[in-house]
Formats: sequence, C-alpha cells, structure tokens
Amino acid sequence: MKRVKCPKCDNYITFDETIYQPGEQLVFQCTECNRQFGIRLGTSKLKATRKEEVIDEEAHREELGSIIVVENVFHYKQALPLVMGDNIFGRYVRGTSINQPIETVDPSVDTKHCIIRVQRNKQGKLQYILRDAPSNTGTFYMNSILRDQDRVRLEEGDIITIGATTLILRTATEKEESD
Repeated sequence: MKRVKCPKCDNYITFDETIYQPGEQLVFQCTECNRQFGIRLGTSKLKATRKEEVIDEEAHREELGSIIVVENVFHYKQALPLVMGDNIFGRYVRGTSINQPIETVDPSVDTKHCIIRVQRNKQGKLQYILRDAPSNTGTFYMNSILRDQDRVRLEEGDIITIGATTLILRTATEKEESD
C-alpha cells in the first residue's frame, strides 16, 4: 500500500500500487476537500526534490533550513532542503547546473532564477541572503522586485516570488546549548 498527500489540504489517500504499471498516470479526488490531483507511478528523476509520500519539513529545518515551494497552477507543494553556500533555484531542465531544481512547467520561472546564500555570521548564527540570478522575469521579495545588485537578508517565513511560483523560507531551528 502507498500513501499520497493531497496538495491542498494535506489529507492522506492510501491506494494499492501493485495493481498499476510503472509510469502509469493516476488521478485522485481528495475526500476532505474534493480537490483532484494526479501522480505518475514510478521513480522521479528528481527524487531529492519531490516525494509522493510525506515531506518532512521538520527534518529539513534541523539542518540548515528549507524552502517550501507553494502550489500554484503549474505544480504541487515541494520542500527543498538548503545547503551551505549558494542555493541556485530555477526550473528543472535536463543539463542545467543548478542545485535546487523546482519541478514545474511554469514558463515564467527561468532555469537559473534566484540564489539564496546560506552562511554563518561572526557569532555563528545562520544567515540567509537572497539575490536575483539575474532572471528574465525578476525575483520579488515580499512583493518588491529586486534589482541585480540588491541583496536581502531573509528571516523565517519570508515570501519570495519567482514567476508564478511562491517560495517560503523555513529557517533551521537553532539548538540551544545547555550547561
């Protein structure tokens, strides 16, 4: 048995995957919100970025934080764990050299759209700094467009818009030191 999560209300739907062939497209209707959504059986080429089962946001937060890609008309919710250094976000296309590909067919998201740099300050605390890649349609931080030379320090829950896609920063949970 396999579980899939509704992209709208996060309700789980269980089904028997053994009666279907790999690569087959399935359509589900959520019993909670009546939302229809589809999945393709088999393994994704982007295993690290999209999972049909549980996306554990808290596990990513314990490391360096994560970016939550919010559902829009082109794709479903995704959680992308951040790495130290430059996190280059953009639309996944085979052969691109980005480390944070977003699974989407949104034509307004460039293949290299924006960059979030994760680094530690002098006190050892994590910092998140956003800049445009530069992109053709621009990167918006809290509804303000960034110029090519702009650098913005991000905080928990900040909203970034690239094309028609919304990204939300989930910062790492700092562990308190005990004596």
